[in-house]
Amino acid sequence: MSGTAVAADVTMPELSEGMESGTIIAWLIENGALVNVGDELLEVETDKAAMTVEAEAAGTLQIVVAVNQSAAVGDVIARIGEDPAPVPPPPTASSAPPAAADAPAAAPPSSFPETVSALRVSPVARRAATEHGVDLGSISGTGPGGRIVRSDVERAAGLPVTPAPAASQPVPAQLAAPPAARNGSASRARTVKGEVRVEELTRVQTAVARRMSESKATAPEFILGVDVDMEEAIALRTRLKALAGEEKPPSYNDLVIKASALALREFPRANGAYVDGRFELYENINVGMAVAANDALIVPTILDADKKSLGEIGRESRRLAGRVRNGEVTPPELSGGTFTVSNLGMFGISEFISILNPPQAAILSVGEMKRKPVEWEDEVTLRHVMKLRLSCDHRILYGADAAGFLRRIKDLLQNPLGMAL
Repeated sequence: MSGTAVAADVTMPELSEGMESGTIIAWLIENGALVNVGDELLEVETDKAAMTVEAEAAGTLQIVVAVNQSAAVGDVIARIGEDPAPVPPPPTASSAPPAAADAPAAAPPSSFPETVSALRVSPVARRAATEHGVDLGSISGTGPGGRIVRSDVERAAGLPVTPAPAASQPVPAQLAAPPAARNGSASRARTVKGEVRVEELTRVQTAVARRMSESKATAPEFILGVDVDMEEAIALRTRLKALAGEEKPPSYNDLVIKASALALREFPRANGAYVDGRFELYENINVGMAVAANDALIVPTILDADKKSLGEIGRESRRLAGRVRNGEVTPPELSGGTFTVSNLGMFGISEFISILNPPQAAILSVGEMKRKPVEWEDEVTLRHVMKLRLSCDHRILYGADAAGFLRRIKDLLQNPLGMAL
């Protein structure tokens, strides 16, 4: 080997569709240490999630972009030298590339962790360990592949462990974001309104604000609604619950996801998008389910939902909701959605209208299921009814198609036995 190191650039990867930049949460290998191909190198936060990036080359690590600094996709964030030659110390606030105006100051060299390549730790767990003074090396992980998750740290710190969410009630997630961004970089001022506390948005909140503004500014939407009689769906779920034993049966939201997926087969434009003056019609039916997260909304995706059984959809929705809660959901699990279901019924909301999730053609809003007097077989009786509202992009979905699509979802929910096959 020659005396001159040949460095391989480590660039900010494109971890999800439409990603423009990412923020470095932590370097998992210390500056100047030897790196092997496949080592977990760093953790990056995008506008969707946090994800671990592995090394694609071997050699000595030279860090270019510090913790809490942002970089555009394709920008060099580190170099891996072929020779184990001495490298400069990691960048500081004065030497790191200039950050965006709203980015936190670069961390000093002491913020770079010692090598933890032998440990698998979620970003949320690492921050919780720092906050509570827990030694990660003393913890056995209970996450996938022995990964240390937040509940492991809480247990080690003697704190109450937050219970896992029910599938029908996604609960707020502790998102993987730098502490300053997660809590909001705040400034205070006194006015006639009293003390005003200004909080900076997290990357996820910024992305949500941008996408929702884009949706309202560019997509001419119209809304359709139906009331669905859920008595047969209740009877089916009762039977499935008896058959499931100790396993949790599919939730009512899982029934809605399955019904939507089957209806999308028959109405391909509802499974498409209007993009640059053309219709994009997608072969696969991937249904996103909106999950309440920490001051934001996260939409993991159930891939090929039309081909999955109700049991498979139920297990997948519980798994994804849990990963959102633990801050472990990855960009691939948030990508590829062709249609979205948003359910606020568990909060007692009878009906609402969702904003389109661009560039998708439609989004379904699911309200609370409750008993109400209805006309049924020439009599007025109390039956369980659920309100569905469909928001549509009028550039690709027209009235008749959208009405047929929503009617098909209603028919499947009112006659759900076929969905169990």
